[in-house]
Amino acid sequence: MLDERFAMNAMRFSLATLLPLIVPAALAQSHTFTVNPDTSVVKMELPGTGHVTEGTFHVEKGSVQFGTASEPMSGSVLVNAGSGTTGNSSRDKRMTTEVLEATRFAEIAFAPKSYTGALSPSGDSTLQISGTFTVHGAPHPLTVSMQMHTEGNRLTAHTTFSIPYVQWGLKDPSIVFFKVAKDVKIDLTLIGTLQYAQNY
Repeated sequence: MLDERFAMNAMRFSLATLLPLIVPAALAQSHTFTVNPDTSVVKMELPGTGHVTEGTFHVEKGSVQFGTASEPMSGSVLVNAGSGTTGNSSRDKRMTTEVLEATRFAEIAFAPKSYTGALSPSGDSTLQISGTFTVHGAPHPLTVSMQMHTEGNRLTAHTTFSIPYVQWGLKDPSIVFFKVAKDVKIDLTLIGTLQYAQNY
């Protein structure tokens, strides 16, 4: 009888010890955020002499993979460098051909590598996302605060940040009587679907 009780207690102890290790691993999920280019948008603001130039760029595609139990992220969001429009055709042509040199560097990309924070299964949450921002063919480290809103499998991600484009090697479009800032403000809204995959 004592041997049976000892065996039962040992089994209970083993299960109690192993369960916290087994359950999180079994329930760990990986997420895939697939961007919808038709509903996503990149806006830009560039202050200048007596005026602020505003424009938009077209998101080509995007897919980001990340887990709930670990920090690494992978994937990328790609923007068409030649798609910039500001409402002035001559200014747009100069931006595309002289500043961004879109015929040589067709894409602007952000590749996330890691994050901190937790994505809420519904409603609002905030993640700090770090990765590599590539423009004009050169990669640069970038960390952004991303506001997330989840509704079912629909995810909206929004952030604003500044790019020191002149410091990063792009041409300063200032002319004699019209000066512009050396940093451009980017307002990014990504809308798409969120898919979950169980990792057992």
